[in-house]
Amino acid sequence: MVIGALADTHDNLPKIEKAVRFFNAKKASFVLHAGDFVSPFTIPKLKNLKCPWQGVFGNNDGERRGLTNASLGAIREGPLTVELAGRSIVLVHDKSSIDTAGLKADVFIFGHTHTSHTGREGGMLVVNPGECSGWLTGKASVALIDLDNLSARIFRI
Repeated sequence: MVIGALADTHDNLPKIEKAVRFFNAKKASFVLHAGDFVSPFTIPKLKNLKCPWQGVFGNNDGERRGLTNASLGAIREGPLTVELAGRSIVLVHDKSSIDTAGLKADVFIFGHTHTSHTGREGGMLVVNPGECSGWLTGKASVALIDLDNLSARIFRI
């Protein structure tokens, strides 16, 4: 099973549309958003995904009630644990908000830093898809995660 991950979309509608087209083309089975949607008007773009999706709030998500309502509850407070294809996935916005040392998960996804990263910590696959918006670094990116072999790749969009 291949899933998508994105973060820090920060109201950039054209980049959100590109990410959705990318995940649909790659036939992602599920998409996780690690926060900083910012405004509820971004949510209709995510509803164009051809798979289920969930997300967590980030530090710039001020309109939480509006985001919750627009997403029909798909966006929640982190950490969020999702079980997919027999794998435990933990999703947060800011990695420093959780002690990863004692975390029992196969995959840990976070955002906030606007810097893409894949690696391993204590046997856990750790992924930051980078910033989808591209506002801060000029490098818009997302990630695909293969849950069968626990690997991840970052893609510029």
